[in-house]
Amino acid sequence: MIYLKTEEEIELIKESSLLVGKTLAEVAKLIKPGVTTLQLDKVAEEFIRDHGAVPGFKGYNGFPNTLCASPNEVVVHGIPNEIPLKEGDIISIDCGVKKNGFYGDSAYTFAVGEVKPEISKLLKITKESLDKAIEVAVNGNRVGDIGYAVQKHVEENGFSVVREMVGHGLGKNLHEEPEVPNYGKRGSGVKLSEGMVIAIEPMINMGKRHITQLKDGWTIIASDKLPSAHFEHDVVIRKDKAEVLSTFKFIEEILNNK
Repeated sequence: MIYLKTEEEIELIKESSLLVGKTLAEVAKLIKPGVTTLQLDKVAEEFIRDHGAVPGFKGYNGFPNTLCASPNEVVVHGIPNEIPLKEGDIISIDCGVKKNGFYGDSAYTFAVGEVKPEISKLLKITKESLDKAIEVAVNGNRVGDIGYAVQKHVEENGFSVVREMVGHGLGKNLHEEPEVPNYGKRGSGVKLSEGMVIAIEPMINMGKRHITQLKDGWTIIASDKLPSAHFEHDVVIRKDKAEVLSTFKFIEEILNNK
């Protein structure tokens, strides 16, 4: 069942989504060689609670933390730990909050210090693929158009799309229908309608698309152990142009001043 959101509900989702963006900016301030993902997690949880919300992921199906912190070959769902980040790493931070009964959910992949040019390209192409997906997320198009936009851009640039992990509807629940894959055929899948709120989240591997789940039951890695990037926005389907409810603005203000 796909729930179309009222304008009031969309405003509440936007409030939660913007808080995620601000939380990720707080995390961005701290990302450097030597910091641990558990330190980032603690800062994020305090910031979310200080703003009258609760972490969206903590306790979700038993997940132990506020952030999914996924370094290097970890695709998604990495559990924060005491291992320090090092120069040349990348770290994908996925964060969710729940405020006023509605969820926000967004992710950003950060470079730790200087990274290799091919890794910079992976981050750039993954982020661009998200923008291209948002361009086609309009009333009357289909979920397959979103997946096709991501897949085409990614594969033309020599990277690969993770198939098993997908974007999703968002609202009173963290994961709602429809599923939003990052690959697909134009004109296929669920029709997009005004008022649908979806999280679009390309998860892109430098090497092959195949993934493996670790024994902790959460962590998903690229099977070939090559780096993986992840960016995510919450959007509402509108008539001519999707409205992006989350933001990278606060994050990038921090990064540009580092």
